[in-house]
Amino acid sequence: MKRTAQLYLIIVSIVGLGIFFILHAGTHLPSPVSRLPNGSFAVATPNSTAVSGSSFFAAVQSGLRQNATNPLSRLFLQLFIIIGASGVVAWLFTRCGQTAVIGEMVAGILLGPSLFGLLAPNAFQFIFAPSSLEALRLLSQIGVCLFLFTVGMELDVSEVRHKAQTAVVVSHSSIVIPYFLGVGLALFLYSQLAQPGASFLAFALFMGISMSITAFPVLVRILQDRGIFKTSLGSTATACAAVDDVTAWCMLAFVVAIARATSVGGAAFNLGLVLVFIALMLFVIKPNLPTWLGYQALERPNPSKSVLAVILSS
Repeated sequence: MKRTAQLYLIIVSIVGLGIFFILHAGTHLPSPVSRLPNGSFAVATPNSTAVSGSSFFAAVQSGLRQNATNPLSRLFLQLFIIIGASGVVAWLFTRCGQTAVIGEMVAGILLGPSLFGLLAPNAFQFIFAPSSLEALRLLSQIGVCLFLFTVGMELDVSEVRHKAQTAVVVSHSSIVIPYFLGVGLALFLYSQLAQPGASFLAFALFMGISMSITAFPVLVRILQDRGIFKTSLGSTATACAAVDDVTAWCMLAFVVAIARATSVGGAAFNLGLVLVFIALMLFVIKPNLPTWLGYQALERPNPSKSVLAVILSS
């Protein structure tokens, strides 16, 4: 160990001294010249605004500002603030007997323009600049997809299949009544909140679907925090929420297709593509995927990288 440390110090010292002498010799070299279009040479002049001529604190402030405005640095800053605030508020809510996910949602509200943007507008605009929110939104969507993927792996599909009828009745009942109330509410909000040129049909359908859709990831987090996710009640609630989400998102696709399409034929074509995708996944990919990957690869306790890549891409 001692000999290795001595050898390490010798190598580092020799290399460090060599770099120092090379840099010292390079300072005596003539300044580079650039060739002008007419063939003459332009001698480089010393820059009056070099770092050596400026104050130390101004240079540090300029470097920090430049690093902070970098998209990657700003994304890490946003993640640090969001994760830190979510952890603190979630801890406070758990101390009050609530689930952590409720505190995390409250932390998101507190970091929004309603509180943080109101108390410190300059800091809010710097941290959560509108031009930087797209990367944060994309990363959050990826996180939700991965979370739901892990939920699907832990979910007992046989338990859900046994309660399919109950799940359909409960979930559709929880959709119909809020949908009716949302469509009725559109009668009073259409004139004040609808975009210019928007039809009442699209506005009313969107109001209905926005009132009836379920926050499936939030429900699963509540069940996990309460420790009842793998119980009979948790499986029933998860099945109801899953059927609710599938139905509501299909209805949302129909509403978006009607709102964006110029004719009923365009909406039918968009919905037809969705149905083709669902049929392809259910009747082609799902039954043939074990054969394509191999049953031995799927039965391994630790799946290979290729299996995980194919499953995630599917």
